Amino acid sequence: MISLLIAVLIVLISSAICSGAEASLFSVSIVKVKQLAASENKNGQALLNIRTNMTRPIAAIVVLNNIANIVGSVVVGGVASAQLGSQWLGVFSGVLTFLVIIFSEIIPKTLGERYSENIAMAVSRPILFVAKIMTPLLWCIEKITSPITGKSENKFTTNEAEIKLLASIGGQEGVIEEQESALIRRVFELNNTTAKMVMTPRVSMTYLSGFMPLIEAKNQLLDSEHSRLVVIGETQDDILGIALKNELLIALLEDKGKIEVKEFVQKPLLVEEEITAEALLSKFQKTRRHLGIVSDEYGGVSGVVSLEDVLEILTGEIVDETDKTINLQDDARKKIKNRR
Repeated sequence: MISLLIAVLIVLISSAICSGAEASLFSVSIVKVKQLAASENKNGQALLNIRTNMTRPIAAIVVLNNIANIVGSVVVGGVASAQLGSQWLGVFSGVLTFLVIIFSEIIPKTLGERYSENIAMAVSRPILFVAKIMTPLLWCIEKITSPITGKSENKFTTNEAEIKLLASIGGQEGVIEEQESALIRRVFELNNTTAKMVMTPRVSMTYLSGFMPLIEAKNQLLDSEHSRLVVIGETQDDILGIALKNELLIALLEDKGKIEVKEFVQKPLLVEEEITAEALLSKFQKTRRHLGIVSDEYGGVSGVVSLEDVLEILTGEIVDETDKTINLQDDARKKIKNRR
């Protein structure tokens, strides 16, 4: 009877190890695996090798598991038949099947999923060793199964939708702050938003004539809520440059009021309507500018876009104490409607 119990235990334990190892390897996220491998841990690097190419390691586990179940059942059945008699063999087979389902499948796979990281780290190197020994057999299995299963394709670690969902769940469950969750989700809007969508339209654009003496622009400067002003020539499509309000006011204090406004301008940053907010942010950083002139497909001026317009995609509407009009795009729509 002792030999029968030992045989049953060997079958259950060996099958349980294979089931738990398989479940743990599939349960550890690829992001976590790469993080473990980056720490120069040998088990982590072995785990990364397995997750990079799962075919052979998983095939090795499946082969071992089936050997444990099939061969073990035959051996245990023979021992049971000799010790209990053939009349009890059917009952014993049913009990053994029940034990395999509970103790070699359900429990090990549940624990493998629950403690996936620790178990996967522990079994990764032994599995690679076993897979290396079984290379000829696994190669034959690959040749037989590949016409049906095809070649495995590299998959992205994750995608935009999954990251947004994880950020949303993290915010709801308190893993990260709700504001952090919202910020992460808004980051992806940078590449989905164009300059045309966030710019101040031409009809609401504030500008100065470049040919007027600075003293004549004094009232406009004092009334303006903007720190940077567009300077034009004969028409709004004739952009001479961008003038800084504080420089113009300093010039007035220095009695330079007779000098024309165009003498104080900086070279304008020209951007297309369809440029993304992400690319626009990069342009602002490289050129060290805060304001861009948006041109349409015909080369005319559509409006202006600022660094603040881009940042508002991430933060929401930014309103300071000098803003008289909160939403310039809504203001532009009203002006266009009134003209009609």
